[in-house]
Amino acid sequence: MATDGGGYVADLGSRSLLRLVSFCVLLAGLCEGNSVEKKIYIPLNKTAPCVRLLNATHQIGCQSSVSGDTGVIHVVQKEEDLQWVLTDGPNPPYVVLLEGTLFTRNLMEKLKGRTSRIAGLAVSLAKPSPASGFSPSVQCPNDGFGVYSNSYGPEFAHCREIAWNPLGDGLAYEDFSFPIFLLEDENETNVIKQCYRDHNLSQNGSAPAFPLCAMQLFSHMHAVISTVTCMRRSFIQSSFSINPEIVCDPLSDYNVWSMLKPVNTSETLEPDDKVVVAATRLDSRSFFWNVAPGAESAVASFVTQLAAAEALQKAPDVTTLPRNVMFVFFQGETFDYIGSSRMVYDMENGKFPVQLENIDSFVELGQVALRNSLELWMHTDPMSQKNETVQSQSIYDTAENINVTYPEGQSPEEDLNFVTDTAKVTRLLYGFLVRANNSWFQSILRPDLRSYLGDGPLQHYIAVSSPTNTTYVVQYALANLTGKVIDLTREQCQDPSKVPTENKDLYEYAWVQGPLNSNETDRLPRCVRSTARLARALSPAFELKQWGSTEYSTWTESRWKDIRARIFLIASKELEFITLMVGFGVLVFSLVVTYCINAKADVLFIAPREPGSVSY
Repeated sequence: MATDGGGYVADLGSRSLLRLVSFCVLLAGLCEGNSVEKKIYIPLNKTAPCVRLLNATHQIGCQSSVSGDTGVIHVVQKEEDLQWVLTDGPNPPYVVLLEGTLFTRNLMEKLKGRTSRIAGLAVSLAKPSPASGFSPSVQCPNDGFGVYSNSYGPEFAHCREIAWNPLGDGLAYEDFSFPIFLLEDENETNVIKQCYRDHNLSQNGSAPAFPLCAMQLFSHMHAVISTVTCMRRSFIQSSFSINPEIVCDPLSDYNVWSMLKPVNTSETLEPDDKVVVAATRLDSRSFFWNVAPGAESAVASFVTQLAAAEALQKAPDVTTLPRNVMFVFFQGETFDYIGSSRMVYDMENGKFPVQLENIDSFVELGQVALRNSLELWMHTDPMSQKNETVQSQSIYDTAENINVTYPEGQSPEEDLNFVTDTAKVTRLLYGFLVRANNSWFQSILRPDLRSYLGDGPLQHYIAVSSPTNTTYVVQYALANLTGKVIDLTREQCQDPSKVPTENKDLYEYAWVQGPLNSNETDRLPRCVRSTARLARALSPAFELKQWGSTEYSTWTESRWKDIRARIFLIASKELEFITLMVGFGVLVFSLVVTYCINAKADVLFIAPREPGSVSY
């Protein structure tokens, strides 16, 4: 005897099995789709974008459309190759792969004037750097925010006497409507060029046959127009939205400072206490985001100041000096003096232990790398004594630019301890310019900061997330060079208020990893006491909400969601249209078939019997 109820149970089992099979097919399709994507696209992982920056009056930088910009790749190795991109090429828009030596303002102006044929630009890093020098900054950096103005020293304002950066072409202060990326990896550049040679290289001036090698660049920016506009939009979002979408952030970080003789940071100095300020800057900038090696423009100067601070701290009878010395490492000086203007603002408002009236004299170190000769120049106010000009920062301001080189065949550790003729403070220069992740930098940092050290050099762009790796490393290097190792436990070091002999108002305490033991397997952590501290480097314009200020820096950085680049092969427009029509036809056919099957379902499919009926 059999029952229809048993058939119903079997039908339920079949349906469950069908669902399971459908789910497996869907999952396999998703996995296969991911695999297909990997077969179609080659991602470019070592790139740096040009991003959008804004100030009180305008925007600079680059961006792509929301969905990214795609174009056929064309390699430009000499200026004559641009003719194909600008007029002759039959398959616009193009993504230009530009040799680094051609990345100049004159050439970029030509591309900027034909944006309908330009989808983007990929720049390969020139090696060696251009012999004539390169600077995308302006000839008068921070014009309008320096010491001299129309009311004070007008004859020196706006670099009337001398162009401080004669190589500056102002390229980094232009606004481009298409994305621009830097290719940092030579192997990826070679892959792109090979794809171009295989698919895009025209024969005898004729149009190349499809498929063509193309590149897609994603770098859409959220902020537009100016800091005033983007900060107002962000403020409104933050005020009325549960999930606000912030479109830009102020450039900010922290200044690093220390005193030769400790001072009480919980109060201000007496008016008669005089201080000599020794200052330098920490930051640098290039055309591309977070690519700012700053060897000559920043590193050589703050490494020199670190060495000077160590020498003075170890000098005998330092406590008998008639004036105290404050060492300051300013952040954000590239962008209209963010760090120094904030410190002055805090001094004027009693938010810093040293007041303006306490400053006896001010000495600034800048570009002391001795790159071309053994001559150093001193500038005094108001008459400059320099008879040569200064080169501003760029992507080529690397270790090689100031002749910091190491013998071939040495290990990273041997390079770290190798003293060259041009670098007596070798560990500092090696760490900041060659390899940050070295044993000495590891020994001076807190355990939770190990991730800040990469295998390459540190970059010195101020950014919007702070403190940056440079700020932390300089702070702890200063603490290590000028501080003292004291006998405290980890708990006591992290809370010295529990130790009667220690004073947190006079000193800063840090529990660092310490050097390797004799077996070089474990580290010997220790507590370092110093006067090295951090002070906020955020422009007063954002504290005061004066986003259109002409007195303080107003630089912001746009936010974005996706920064990436990839290459792939594209078909002709005709094939794409045919594929679209075929797909549309399949869709219509599927709908018709589905409708017909649904209309005749009672004929095509037999309904199951009612459960419980018995058949013999």
